[in-house]
Amino acid sequence: MSALTIRMPDEKYQRLKALSRRRRTSVNQLIDEMATLLLAEADAEAHFALRAARGKGKVERRLELLQKAQR
Repeated sequence: MSALTIRMPDEKYQRLKALSRRRRTSVNQLIDEMATLLLAEADAEAHFALRAARGKGKVERRLELLQKAQR
């Protein structure tokens, strides 16, 4: 496991500290959860970008197949 030191305005830190108290967790755990969410979002974005790239130029063919299936 790695350690990370970050700098942020005191007001922001105090708000995070208050939020962590309300959630009954540590600021460290709160930051870890936020990082997990951000990484999951980035992974999903990369996944959809890859799928979009695979389908690029194939829209017309897919629409033809869809129209054929509806007949």
